[in-house]
Amino acid sequence: PVVGLTGLRVLTMRAFRLPLLAAGFALVATSAAAQAPVVVVVNAKNPVTGLTVKQISDLYLGRKRSFPDGEAALPLDHSQNSPLRARFYFDLTGKPIAEINAYWARLLFSGQNSPPQTLADTAAIIDAVKKNINAIAYLDHEPSDRGVRTLLVVPPRQ
Repeated sequence: PVVGLTGLRVLTMRAFRLPLLAAGFALVATSAAAQAPVVVVVNAKNPVTGLTVKQISDLYLGRKRSFPDGEAALPLDHSQNSPLRARFYFDLTGKPIAEINAYWARLLFSGQNSPPQTLADTAAIIDAVKKNINAIAYLDHEPSDRGVRTLLVVPPRQ
């Protein structure tokens, strides 16, 4: 009977080894995808040729309202519960999205500023950037649409 239990234990361990290995690979793949850089985009006709992470942070946190050339900027944001939004703000500022939300709540309550305009999804954001030369947004991929161009690839934070 003891030999039988030992054999059963070995079979059970072997039976779980492959699914555990597959789950591990899936976790690594998901983690790698989550660490893909966020791409900041503008209208293809926008004359701004480059911005730093600090300048983009200033635009998205309401500290600045215009591009370095003086033209007004229209930052566009993903929905409140978007994982991309959380990743973008973390990569930009090093702060979790809860702190960013609290920051905007304080500014709204005091009447000092309003957060970037939120759009429903990536397609709506790309469409808005194509239609507004002053729009700035972020995506989880390089734009394929000719009306939108990459301004900066935000390096992921660890």
